[in-house]
Amino acid sequence: MQFSIVIPIYNEQDNITILLDEIINSLKDQKFSYEVIIVDDASNDKSVSKINDYKKNNKISINLILNKKNLGQSFSTISGIKASKYSTIITIDGDGQNNPSDILKLINTFKKSNLSLLGGIRYKRKDSLLKKISSKIANNIRKKILNDDCDDTGCSLKVFNKEIFLQFPEFDGLHRFLPAFFKGYGYKTNFVEVDHRQRIFGNSKYGTILRLFKGIIDLIKVYFIIKKVKKNKQNK
Repeated sequence: MQFSIVIPIYNEQDNITILLDEIINSLKDQKFSYEVIIVDDASNDKSVSKINDYKKNNKISINLILNKKNLGQSFSTISGIKASKYSTIITIDGDGQNNPSDILKLINTFKKSNLSLLGGIRYKRKDSLLKKISSKIANNIRKKILNDDCDDTGCSLKVFNKEIFLQFPEFDGLHRFLPAFFKGYGYKTNFVEVDHRQRIFGNSKYGTILRLFKGIIDLIKVYFIIKKVKKNKQNK
């Protein structure tokens, strides 16, 4: 089994090396070939220097991509996936809230199935009450409109096929709609529960109100993209 782990980060100097240690430890006894691709989204802290120091002192394959300006999580994820050398992609947040020990569960389930995407569903989320309520409302609305079968599309911990992902349109917000795109394009998806942890260092990069309005616009956009894809398939 070969896969690429893509980690988009922005100002995660206190989290990133801890996360890398956890990834290495969780996979050290497994017969996997993997690489780690970190996409730094123009951080203004010491994230880059910490990663470079880590690369010097560890044998793990780490490809560090530097955005010249802040592009957001979706475009950072896209550039990381394009730079990957393996066809199986795992995405994980750089803030440490996703638990790397779940990677093994996801990759083992994925390789035994004919899935194109396997996503994590965060149980017992360690977020503020406002964030949990707003996410639940947004997930219910999105799930009903897009019929993507996903209760938690905001969980970054996912494993999926690279070639299929590269068929999707590129836009800011794409990473939140991967289950909808995979299913809408006719591919099989499934979801499993994963751990979720408190953020120990740093701050969340997303404002709830801003995400709400942007999410509505993106939802409408994705709905019509998928509708067009399905119509084109029916006409063939």
